[in-house]
Amino acid sequence: MRDTLLNHGDHYMHLADLTSYTQAQDRLGELYANPGEWARKAILNVASSGKFSSDRTIQEYATEIWKAEPCPIP
Repeated sequence: MRDTLLNHGDHYMHLADLTSYTQAQDRLGELYANPGEWARKAILNVASSGKFSSDRTIQEYATEIWKAEPCPIP
């Protein structure tokens, strides 16, 4: 397969973004080596995420189909 990709064309674009992928991987490695910055970015990433559509779907199933009541956590 290597020979085919390198010498006969990458018809299915397997290697089209390899350079940007390896550059991003290098940046990721540098970031991971800095635990404080890694944690900060991880927290910001989670905090910036919106409500997942599966959350809404599960809630709808629970209330509309299963008629389940919320169960308080002590």
